[in-house]
Amino acid sequence: MVKTRFAPSPTGYLHIGGARTALFNWLFARHHRGTFILRIEDTDRERSKEEYTKDILEGLAWLGITHDGPLHFQSERGDLYREHAFRLLDDGLAYKCYCPPELLEGKRKKALAEGRKPSYDRTCRVCTEEYPDRPFVVRFKTPLSGIVTFDDMVRGPISFQVEELDDLIIFRSDDTPTYNFTVVVDDALMGITHVIRGDDHINNTPRQILMYRALGFEVPRFGHVPLIHGKDRARLSKRHGAASLLEYREEGFLAEGLMNYLARLGWAHGDEEIFSSADLVEKFDIANVGKSPAIFDMDKLLWLNGHYMKTLPPEEIALRLVPFVEKMGYRVGERATLLKCVLILRERAKTLKEMAQMAEFFFKEEIEYEARAREKHLGGAARPVLERFLRDFERLPNLGESDQRGLVEAIARDLNKKVVEVIQPVRVALSGREVTPGIFEVIDILGKEAVERRIKRALSLIA
Repeated sequence: MVKTRFAPSPTGYLHIGGARTALFNWLFARHHRGTFILRIEDTDRERSKEEYTKDILEGLAWLGITHDGPLHFQSERGDLYREHAFRLLDDGLAYKCYCPPELLEGKRKKALAEGRKPSYDRTCRVCTEEYPDRPFVVRFKTPLSGIVTFDDMVRGPISFQVEELDDLIIFRSDDTPTYNFTVVVDDALMGITHVIRGDDHINNTPRQILMYRALGFEVPRFGHVPLIHGKDRARLSKRHGAASLLEYREEGFLAEGLMNYLARLGWAHGDEEIFSSADLVEKFDIANVGKSPAIFDMDKLLWLNGHYMKTLPPEEIALRLVPFVEKMGYRVGERATLLKCVLILRERAKTLKEMAQMAEFFFKEEIEYEARAREKHLGGAARPVLERFLRDFERLPNLGESDQRGLVEAIARDLNKKVVEVIQPVRVALSGREVTPGIFEVIDILGKEAVERRIKRALSLIA
């Protein structure tokens, strides 16, 4: 039975890299009909915050990543870590280190000055004395020679000389465990079979494998995924995109589009680009994750999101559009009107936020005119056009497109103008903009009363 996990630290918001790691673990588990668990690694008491935990949980839920079983918190498992750390002490596989911090710092500086690696010199490893009144840390007794090899699911065989590893601290003097130790204890006791994580953890893996063996635990399979880079080939940071996954939601991205995009960041299935969540579960194979860093491309994300804006049911898009319209300060009113907005804007808008901005003039009681649009299309020459349009429109029996088209063509013919010279003043009068969806669709959505009111207002502004 495959069992994977995502184990974020609540010391910051859930970002794109973390979300992709969670997604790959989730897809791997679901593909193999296994289990995916979520563990919050909150042992850093000073930096861990409840708001970050909330952000992580909300972000994963929005993306559609669901975990199995209870939510685990490391802060609730302190006794387990202490028990296993002191078991290693009792078995002679760890030792107490009494070296004070200032002494260690002095040794570190001396090693650096001499061009040596600033690792602990193992002074206390051979110490047989006990000092009950002195604080101590517990250090893992790393073997002094040998090789640690593991078959990485992404990169293939990787080996480390243990001589390169120091005796790392597994339990601090303040009675708190360290990351490399807690992750081993948790993954072993939770039955994790496969660990998929960023390749910045590769150097931790040999240390963890040695601790698995010392504790008598089965070692899981590891897969280290290359990190995500920006177009400038630098490691992805805030300047390349949103700081939090939920910021993408606030910017109007669809969860379906973002999940599809994250899956394609480093993973491929032939030349396919479009994947539903069900497709991803069916086709995901960790062997198809590349070894090179994935490049985050906002244009590609927008294109992919635009695809889902066009292909998801319009009723669903309308439902998700509501909070974006309301955030702009407007009451949605008739859902049928909102649905019509979706149908005429979905080919143009790449995000829900952009769609709401495009649709804003439909909801405003009093529109604002773009300066260029007003200057170009609401000058003195527009008066006869708008007056004739208003007179004939008031007599129009219905708002069908053929009736509207006939009205516009008749005005153009009688005033010796091109059709566009009639449509553009009307468009600006109704929307305040030079560019909108088709004018007949705009009129249909606004309705007879709003159209007449807006034409009259535009006429009142023409000198």
